[in-house]
Amino acid sequence: MKVIFLKDVKGKGKKGEVKNVSDGYARNYLLKNNLAEEATPANLKAWEARKRKNAELEQKEKGEAIQLKETLEKITVEIKAKAGDGGRLFGSITSKQIADTLAKQHGYKVDRRKMELEQPIRALGYTNVPVKLHPEVSGTIKVHVVEEK
Repeated sequence: MKVIFLKDVKGKGKKGEVKNVSDGYARNYLLKNNLAEEATPANLKAWEARKRKNAELEQKEKGEAIQLKETLEKITVEIKAKAGDGGRLFGSITSKQIADTLAKQHGYKVDRRKMELEQPIRALGYTNVPVKLHPEVSGTIKVHVVEEK
């Protein structure tokens, strides 16, 4: 029986593959557990349509990520913090604070986990924070830490 794999099945096939498997294995395991569906002409057509739709959505998301990258590179996020002698902060600025301030000041929501801040910011001044907006699109946010009086 020919089936279209809906999920990866170890040793048998990957998602989206069309393969011939034994009838019993297909009926008793793959179809029953929604791991595959029978490869009828209608199901093949529906699978192709889903693939095209997913590709279009992926392209749209990438376009939005590129627009957001260009916008983020033009703005500066200003964060006020208490500092001691030599511009050293009391505490530090984390990616969560940067994400909250970005949303508050400019209205852009960027997940804090997408910010690739290796270590929290511990000094006054400008810092470029890399952001992974999409698997293929990365940008930077300019963060300016100023002393709170």
